[in-house]
This record gives sequence, C-alpha cells and structure tokens, in this order.
Amino acid sequence: MWAAVFVFVLGICVGSFLNVTIDRLPRGKSLLYPPSHCDTCGNKLRPLDLIPLVSYIWVKGKCRYCGASIPRRILVVELVTGLLFVLIFFSYGLGIEFLVLAFYSCIFLVLAVIDLEHGLVLNDIVYPAIGISLIISPFWSSLGFPRTLLGNYTMQDTLLSSLSGGAIFGVLLFLVVLVSRGGMGWGDVKMAGLVGLVTGFPLVLFAIEIAFISGGLTAVFLLLLRRKGRKETIPFAPFLSLGAFITLLWGGDIIAWYF
Repeated sequence: MWAAVFVFVLGICVGSFLNVTIDRLPRGKSLLYPPSHCDTCGNKLRPLDLIPLVSYIWVKGKCRYCGASIPRRILVVELVTGLLFVLIFFSYGLGIEFLVLAFYSCIFLVLAVIDLEHGLVLNDIVYPAIGISLIISPFWSSLGFPRTLLGNYTMQDTLLSSLSGGAIFGVLLFLVVLVSRGGMGWGDVKMAGLVGLVTGFPLVLFAIEIAFISGGLTAVFLLLLRRKGRKETIPFAPFLSLGAFITLLWGGDIIAWYF
C-alpha cells in the first residue's frame, strides 16, 4: 500500500516537470531558466506554489498573485502521470521494468499533450527518444520484455524485432501521409517509427490496431458533432501514445492469451 502511495507521489512530481516541458519546448525555451513563474504577472513561484496537485487545488486553479487562470492541463498531467506510474507498478513492481516503462510513458504523454495543444510532434523529443531506443534495442528481452514469439531470445532477435517494428509502422504512416495529402503530418511518421522501435515486431501490430481504431472512433464521433461546413484536424499523437502504452503494458499478455 505504502509503496503504491510512494509511486503515485513520485509520478505527480514527475508530472510537474512534464508540465514545464510541455509549456516551454514548443516555444523554444530552456527547461531550467528562468525559474517557474506566472506567465501573466511574471511573479516567481514559491515552493508552496509548486506542490503537485495540492497547490492547484488550494488556489482553485488561479494564480494567487494576480488571479489569472492556471490551465487545467497542469492538474490533469500531474494526475495522469501519477496514475500511469501506479499502473506500471502494479504490473511490474519496482525494478528495471518500471524505470523503462515510466520513461517511455512520460515521453509519449508529453508528445500527446503537445500535439493536442499545438499540433506539433517535436523533433527535440522524438529524435533523442529514437536514439535511446536504438541503443537499448538489443537488450529489450534482457530488460524483461521479450520481443518475439520464440522460446529463446538473442540480442539479434531483439534488435531485429525493434528495427522491424519501427520500419513497419514508420512506412505505414509514410504511405498514409502520401495518400491523405496533408491529413497527417510528417511528425506522426517519425513518432510511429519510435512507437515501432519501442514495441517491436509483432507487438507493433497491436499498437497499430489500437492507434487506428481509437483514432477512427474519435474522428467519427467528432464528425457527428461537427457543425456543417466546419473543418477540423485531429491530432494523431495521442492515439499513437495510447497504442504504445497499452502495448508496452499489456500487449505481450494479450497476444499470449490469444495464441
């Protein structure tokens, strides 16, 4: 029980930093300087203003210096990060698996929120994540995440699985971009390659299915609600992130159950 509480607190603290990343990276600002402050009045935030969840609830979503509204996203990202960490903890405990999944959960959460708010999939996040994923690609099975349906795993099997997953999903989204003629962006192609690298083959097929089904259902729902003549684009990074997270957490168990 107390371990779960610790993991949740750790998650909301990490979520507080993710909010800084979401706020600053799209604007090309440093993550470290200047210190946290109110964007409206410029007042530097004190430690009491920076307690995850608690500070937002205490001030009722308003800056206590000037009364300006604080985006509700601040609260949501902190809460979601805490809940994601708890889900990972209950599935894998506290170990190397937890660290790996927590890292990628944060990456995909930040990409999803930035795409929702700005319509951007930032290279500053995707490229370093791809680089890290390439480095650890041969070691996924050693980290506790088998990448193939074979009984025995080698570093070559794991590397091939990761590279195959990245190529399959990246090429698929590349073709979608060409066919849609602007209906999807090149940033989605790069992110799809990242998702494929992380999930590997054959699990990438499960991630693809989740991303397209959830995105398609959302598109249909929004089309039904849309006013006549009004055109909207739907960010795809949130659905890529959803597919990646579900696949990383439960994909292997679901495929094993299926077979």
